Amino acid sequence: MSEQKKRLSRNDFVVFVPISTRWSDNDVYRHVNNVVYYSYFDTAVNQHLVEGGLLDIETSPVVGLVVETRCQYFSSVTFPDRIQIGLRVAKIGNSSVQYELGVFANDQTEVSALGFFVHVYVDRQTNRPVSIPGDVRALLTGLLRQ
Repeated sequence: MSEQKKRLSRNDFVVFVPISTRWSDNDVYRHVNNVVYYSYFDTAVNQHLVEGGLLDIETSPVVGLVVETRCQYFSSVTFPDRIQIGLRVAKIGNSSVQYELGVFANDQTEVSALGFFVHVYVDRQTNRPVSIPGDVRALLTGLLRQ
């Protein structure tokens, strides 16, 4: 089941998180290896939540766990490119949120890659799904795509 690829631009995203490529991100083909993109996505989402004061990695009683990811690649990124991860929310449910993330290398206006990332919010102690807390929902609502 293949979805049609749509190459998005910077105008399609709400927030941008800078990420530094590292020498070790490159593979033998001299571009950032596909698995590294997932690390970029995780970093961008959690950095945004931490900087928004909504995630304390050590003590937050409710945390988002990744349950699904996907990535479509359009053009290569390589060290030492400067990248920004564009962030937007496609859908908010009771206990889950679906993010879309665009990888932009240097001054490119179109994505090099488009990621899909789903968090399910759970109680840290029980690991059972819970409703997204109100303050987190408010931040996520501000990221909804238009």
